[in-house]
Amino acid sequence: MASGSLKNMLSAAINQGVVEARARIFGHQLNPTGKKSLHKLLRMKLFGEKVAQWYPQDIKKDDPLVMARQEQERLSKLEMLKRRGKGPPKKGQGRRAAKRNK
Repeated sequence: MASGSLKNMLSAAINQGVVEARARIFGHQLNPTGKKSLHKLLRMKLFGEKVAQWYPQDIKKDDPLVMARQEQERLSKLEMLKRRGKGPPKKGQGRRAAKRNK
């Protein structure tokens, strides 16, 4: 009986030594408890730059001429709506104010 437990202890020690040596040689993270760790996640390459390079640069935000043209189109459309009586009401004269005054 004593020789059986000695063999088990000896084989366990050898296995532990082999596992530690393998981890050192191949650069693995040793995890004897078996709990989850973030090592695998932290080891991954960051890919934010690749995603940012994929999408083209937005010309609307960078070019002031484009922004000015869009603003001019918005103002002309608003003026057209006001002439037809469909524009936004003045402050304090909207639907809620009309309900409150009745």
